[in-house]
Amino acid sequence: MRFRAILRYDYFVIIVNRNEPQGQWDMTTEAFSIRTDPKKVRKLDKLAEQQDRSRNYLVNQAIDQYLDLLAWQDEQIKEGIKAADAGRFVSDAEMDAIFDKYKDA
Repeated sequence: MRFRAILRYDYFVIIVNRNEPQGQWDMTTEAFSIRTDPKKVRKLDKLAEQQDRSRNYLVNQAIDQYLDLLAWQDEQIKEGIKAADAGRFVSDAEMDAIFDKYKDA
């Protein structure tokens, strides 16, 4: 079953479903709406059509990936702070080697 979003001017309604296996709907979804420019909506629709997926599915995939990335970044920052608090730092020579590696990139 494909979800059809309700388009009105420059926004659309999204049904959030983080566990959409093979297009089946989980009853633990919640609707919300966002505002975005029409160009993004057209790009999203084109991509959904190309991948034979619903707009909803693609948006949920993007949200999941973004939330996972933010959680990973938060964890990395916390680990870095703990390491700094414990006095674990990279030596100047190691930092120079890292900078030299990317200097001409």
